[in-house]
Amino acid sequence: MTQSSHQSSEVRKRLFIPIKRETLPRISEKYPFIYLERGRLEIDDSSLKWIDAEGDRIRLPAATIAAIFLGPGTSVTHEAVKTAAAANCSLCWVGEDSLLFYAAGYGPTANTRNMLRQARLAAHPKHSLSVARAFFARRFPDADLEGKTLQEMMGMEGLRVRSLYEEKARQYNVGWKGRSFCPGNFELSDVTNQILTATNAALYGILCSCVHALGYSPHLGFIHSGSPLPFIYDLADLYKGELCIDLAFSLTLNLAGEYNKYAVSESFRKRVLNLNLLERIPEDIESLIGEKIARRYRQ
Repeated sequence: MTQSSHQSSEVRKRLFIPIKRETLPRISEKYPFIYLERGRLEIDDSSLKWIDAEGDRIRLPAATIAAIFLGPGTSVTHEAVKTAAAANCSLCWVGEDSLLFYAAGYGPTANTRNMLRQARLAAHPKHSLSVARAFFARRFPDADLEGKTLQEMMGMEGLRVRSLYEEKARQYNVGWKGRSFCPGNFELSDVTNQILTATNAALYGILCSCVHALGYSPHLGFIHSGSPLPFIYDLADLYKGELCIDLAFSLTLNLAGEYNKYAVSESFRKRVLNLNLLERIPEDIESLIGEKIARRYRQ
């Protein structure tokens, strides 16, 4: 028997065919995320398998999921991490119901060209500022940002966000005393702030998954600094208004003053899908720091 026929015979015998990079769907074609808690993530052949606290077993199609959020009480085997990485499915460690985002595992990428391009832009003060202006131009399409410093543009953004909070409070007739969050004291915030905290953390997880899958680094930002995930925070500000802020105020009255994690999770998931977020993120990154942008800045 030839080597090729032997391999074909082996493939026919297997229930699950090992994943190959050439057969993986693009990030825009994947389901955004699933959240797991109180159970064990392991493998069955080359398939991910989730075993919950009641002993129920669920197969997870890792190749079609962008990220798996691992909440409290979860454990994961070494082989499960390898399988998820091979499928370019990011593993993110989060607090209960994604209220806090702790860490994300790096997935493998075909090469480092995107990260190198990002690093070159971020390391050059003039180019980095130009990219930052492009980010701010998305939120201020009618403003003349030429000549403005990063601090001036960040001041503009702060005013815009505060105004947006007040605008949404009036639109949905919700009382608003300002953004507040005390780490470790989630329940002390009002319902609107609780929804903002939960959905912001979930958004960070989705963005981490996309950034890793595309071969960029979450650590090389153009606006934010002094934090573990500055590029994630740069990107998040592009989507928070329509995804997190509007959702928080629109849900507040429906929840009648009592935070409901199931309602928040379901509403957030639907909005992520309706906004085609996984399709927009790669397009936005490419238009902001992609190859065409890098060529423009080459000296």
